[in-house]
Amino acid sequence: ALDCFSSSGGFALHLDGRCEQVEAVDASEATLGRAKQNAGLNQIENVQFRVGNVFDVLATHAAQKRRFQIIVLDPPAFAKSKSSINKAISGYKEINLKALRLLDSGGILVTCSCSHHISPADFSEMLAAAALDAGKTLRILEQRVQSQDHPVLLNVPETLYLKCTIAEVL
Repeated sequence: ALDCFSSSGGFALHLDGRCEQVEAVDASEATLGRAKQNAGLNQIENVQFRVGNVFDVLATHAAQKRRFQIIVLDPPAFAKSKSSINKAISGYKEINLKALRLLDSGGILVTCSCSHHISPADFSEMLAAAALDAGKTLRILEQRVQSQDHPVLLNVPETLYLKCTIAEVL
């Protein structure tokens, strides 16, 4: 598995029991230090931690023809304002396209956005475009939002900030 934007290792550490090997990537060495601590506290030994720019790491893995069974994309908010929506969607599409190219049939993509300026429809449209460009067919297994302790208010669209799609490459 490949966990991109790993932060403190939440996804990577949960993948431990399900995967032979997990690579956790984040640009922050300090953050990955906390992820390593968390792995140690939980006696997890099959996660490799790598400091790096996820866009570059995905490109390097593609050049090396690496393949993964599971890829998790959980970046920080790319759209911090309405004026950055188009650039953010471009960024989301780029990482999803690069990730999809590293997955074979049966591979699982877990892709997230915590940008409240990106609607669920925009996120799904971006993912469909990335899949089309990658020449992949995706089957949606689940679509999730933030937990119930972060309620969504119908009159306040910004409260629906977290989008998570779990898809299988067919």
